[in-house]
Amino acid sequence: MRGQKNAANAVNRHSITEGVIWQQLLLFFFPILFGTFFQQLYNTVDAVVVGQFVGTEALAAVGGTTGTLVNLFVGFFTGLASGATVTISQYFGAKQDDMVSQAVHTAIAFSIAVGAVMMAVGLVGAPFALRAMGTPESVMNYATTYLRIYFIGIIPNLIYNMGAGILRAIGDSRRPLLFLIAGCFTNIVLDLLFVVQFGMEVAGAAWATIISQAVSAILVILVLTRTSESYKLHLKKLRMDKVLVRRIVEIGLPAGLQSVMYNISNIIIQSSVNTLGTTTIAAYTAYSKIDSLFWMIMSAFGISITTFVGQNYGANKPKRVKRGVNVCLGMSFITTIILSLILYFFGVYIFRLFSSDPAVIENGLEILHFMVPMFLTYILIEIYSGSLRGIGDCWIPMLLTCLGVCVLRVAWVMIAVPIHRTMITILASYPLSWTTTSIAFFIYYHFFSRLGRKRIPVNTDAGW
Repeated sequence: MRGQKNAANAVNRHSITEGVIWQQLLLFFFPILFGTFFQQLYNTVDAVVVGQFVGTEALAAVGGTTGTLVNLFVGFFTGLASGATVTISQYFGAKQDDMVSQAVHTAIAFSIAVGAVMMAVGLVGAPFALRAMGTPESVMNYATTYLRIYFIGIIPNLIYNMGAGILRAIGDSRRPLLFLIAGCFTNIVLDLLFVVQFGMEVAGAAWATIISQAVSAILVILVLTRTSESYKLHLKKLRMDKVLVRRIVEIGLPAGLQSVMYNISNIIIQSSVNTLGTTTIAAYTAYSKIDSLFWMIMSAFGISITTFVGQNYGANKPKRVKRGVNVCLGMSFITTIILSLILYFFGVYIFRLFSSDPAVIENGLEILHFMVPMFLTYILIEIYSGSLRGIGDCWIPMLLTCLGVCVLRVAWVMIAVPIHRTMITILASYPLSWTTTSIAFFIYYHFFSRLGRKRIPVNTDAGW
C-alpha cells in the first residue's frame, strides 16, 4: 500500500492534467525557457570568446557555418526524441508505469545508437559539407576543426537531450534546467581557460563545449538511475524494444525530417550569405545569437504545449487540451510583441558583445531591424505543430512545414536572390515562408484536425 501511495504522489507531483492552465504552462515554460537559454549559451559563449580573443574569421567559423550544420544533426535527433517525449507523456498521463519504464530504456539506447552514427558521419563528412556550403578559405580550417571536435562529443549531447525529454515528459522541467546551468558554467570557465589562457583558439572552444555537454549528460543519467519512480533507468536493461522504437520513430520522424528541411533551407541561405563576404557572415552570425532569444521562447512554448497536450490526451481530457492550446497561443503573441520591441530598440548593445567592428555592427543592425517585426508571422506554426504532435498527429504538420517553409524558402533563394543579391533579399524568404505556412496551419488545425473539431470525440485506447 505504501508503494502504491508513493507512486500516486509521484504522479500527482508531476502531472499537469489538473489546475489553472496558464499557471501550469508558465510553471512548465520558464524552466524550459531558461534551459533552452543555457543550451544556446554554449555556442554563444564560444562565439563571444573567439570573436573577442581570436578574430572575425574565428567568429564566422564558430557561429554561422558550423552552427547551421550542428543544428542539422542535433535538430534531427531532437525531432526524433520528441517521439519519445510524446510516447512517455501519454503513458505517464494514463498511469501505465510498465510502459513508461520500457519507453525510457528504449529511448536512451536509441540515443546512443543514433549518436554513434552521427559521430562517424560528422568526423568524415565535415570538410565536404563545409566546402559544399561555399565556406571561405579564410574560415575553412577553423570551421573544420570546430566541427570535428564537436562530433567527437555528440553522444553525450544526444543522451542529455533524450534524458531531458524524458524528465519533461513526466512534468519535470526544473532538473534539466539545473543540469544545463551546470554545463553552461563549466563551458564558460573552460572557454576562458582553453582559449584565453592556453591560446587553443577555436579548438579550445570546441573542447570546452563537448566537455560541458558531457557534464550535463552525466547529471541527467544520475537522476534517471537514482529515482524510485516509473521512469527509473537501469543501465543493465538498456535495449531497444522494436514496437516502441517504431512508435517513437512514427511520432518523432516527421519532426526530425521537418527540422532537417528547416536546416537544409538555412544551409542554402547560409551559402548565399557566404557569398557576401566575411563581414556579412560575422554580422549574420552575431544576429543569429540575438535572434536565438525568439527561438528559445518559441521552442519553450512548443515543448510546453506538446507535453501539456500529451499528458492531458493520455488522461482523456480533450476539452482541457483545446483550452491549453488557446491559452498558449495568447501567451506566445504577448511575449513575442514585448521581445520584438526590446530587440528592435536595444539590439545594438547586444551586438557590441560579439564584435567591436563598426561594419559588423552596422550590417547586423540592418538584419535585425528587418527581421524582428516579422517574428509574429511564425507563432502559429510552432504552437499548432507542437499541439498536434502531442496527440500523435505529425505527418500533415510536417508536410505543411516542409512545403510552406522549406520548399518556398529555397525557391525564393534560388529565383529571387540571383536577380538581386543583397542581404535583405535573402532575408525576405523568412517572413514570406512563415506567413504562407501559418495560413496553411490555421486552415488545417481548425477545419481538418482532431483538435479543431467542434464536437470532441470520445477517447479510446488508440486516441480520441
